[in-house]
Amino acid sequence: MNFLELVKSRYSCRQYANRPVEKEKLEYVMECVRLAPSAVNRQPWRFRIVKDVEVLQKLWECYNREWFKSAPVCIVASVVHDEEWVRSDGKHHGDIDVAIAVEHLCLAAAEQGLGTCWVCNFDAALCKEVLAMRENEEALVIIPVGYPDCEPTEKKRKEMSEIVL
Repeated sequence: MNFLELVKSRYSCRQYANRPVEKEKLEYVMECVRLAPSAVNRQPWRFRIVKDVEVLQKLWECYNREWFKSAPVCIVASVVHDEEWVRSDGKHHGDIDVAIAVEHLCLAAAEQGLGTCWVCNFDAALCKEVLAMRENEEALVIIPVGYPDCEPTEKKRKEMSEIVL
């Protein structure tokens, strides 16, 4: 599959099959994450792979949706603020860097036949506590990962003329 086909096939999966994700597939996905670019190559991110049921149950409290509980794996992406690059005008780039790495994660997972979904509407303070993050670290995204047990929904996208000026 070429890159355009991969991008077209990736969607926000909100229901996962009761099937474990193979270690090799997670390692492949995380290698793609590791190679993601970042501002000044700072790589100010941390990724926590959560498979333990007890820890997953605590994460469910951070985002209380039934579909979320069907994922066998959740990956929590965080930014380490004292590692992020800051532009001369004060603009912090850690969120951007993490977003690039998370999209690498989602596309690599899709290539491996896995579903993902960006979850940003969660209790970040509780997530930080559950995962014992450092003071200078902020949870940005929870990415449920697993084999899809749903059909893709239609992607509504703007026309090219609306986004390219």
